Amino acid sequence: MADRISRRSGVTILLAFAFLFAFSSAAEADDSEVSWSKSGLGVWRYDADAGVWVDAPGAVAEDPNVYRFEYLCLDTAKNNFDVACLAGAVRCDQGRDGRPVRWYTSLRVFDPPIWSAIRPDRCVYLEQPEDVLGKIAAQIQTKFEQLPVSPGTSVMQPSPNTLRGAETNFYAEAVEQSFAIDMLGQSVSVTAKPVQYTWNYGDGTSLGPQTAAGGPLPQDRWGEKTITSHVYAQTGDFPVVLTTHFQGTYSVNGGPPLPIPGQGQFSSPAQRVSVWRSITRNYADTCLQNPQGQGCPGVAAPPP
Repeated sequence: MADRISRRSGVTILLAFAFLFAFSSAAEADDSEVSWSKSGLGVWRYDADAGVWVDAPGAVAEDPNVYRFEYLCLDTAKNNFDVACLAGAVRCDQGRDGRPVRWYTSLRVFDPPIWSAIRPDRCVYLEQPEDVLGKIAAQIQTKFEQLPVSPGTSVMQPSPNTLRGAETNFYAEAVEQSFAIDMLGQSVSVTAKPVQYTWNYGDGTSLGPQTAAGGPLPQDRWGEKTITSHVYAQTGDFPVVLTTHFQGTYSVNGGPPLPIPGQGQFSSPAQRVSVWRSITRNYADTCLQNPQGQGCPGVAAPPP
């Protein structure tokens, strides 16, 4: 099949299909990093006129530009490719029989066209290249769940101790986070956004998942019921765990953001909550009136 490309040597192939990112002028494309994506992954299509697979999207009628590509490292004398030149050119290893090319663009209104080079150089293939984007999409959920996402923090009011039978206000503090990772040799950017929260209060009860993160109360309002508050029925120490549910998006090689289908769940370390009880007693006299009364200085408190 390599002979098929060789027989096309010296032929400049005109193609009139659009980039995902159109150019406003030919000058803007000259020797720049303009491209439909940095690697073209995921947009492979077969061009019947050229007889090769090209990494460009389908035609858009409103595109003001026309495009062509030329083979690089083509030895016209031998009607074949220069092996030494290919070693220093862009690597075309995403499929079989890949060959490096350089794309050019011109405004459609120019006659004859005024061509400007588009960088970086790219590849064409005789057979459909590997669907790297598809493989990344199949693995992105697992990768997302393995990222070192910082879980949300659970804040308690009052803290670090609370009272049995009283409303204890809990709320979550979580932030959006970004990560740059490598997947299958491609640069992938991942964004994790907190969207839901689940509290395990440590006493056998839980709340969530819910979208409300709750919020702080002024100190003079502690004890009020909130959408995330909890009442402990027993005294003791309880481990409270907050699980933050993150929704993610990812982009490959600077391409558009794509949704990660499932959520990632990340739990905070257990936070110990001490639940106390309060005792109320009524006394007829003050300590000034009865210095020997219960609770007065120097008088032992009654047993609980």
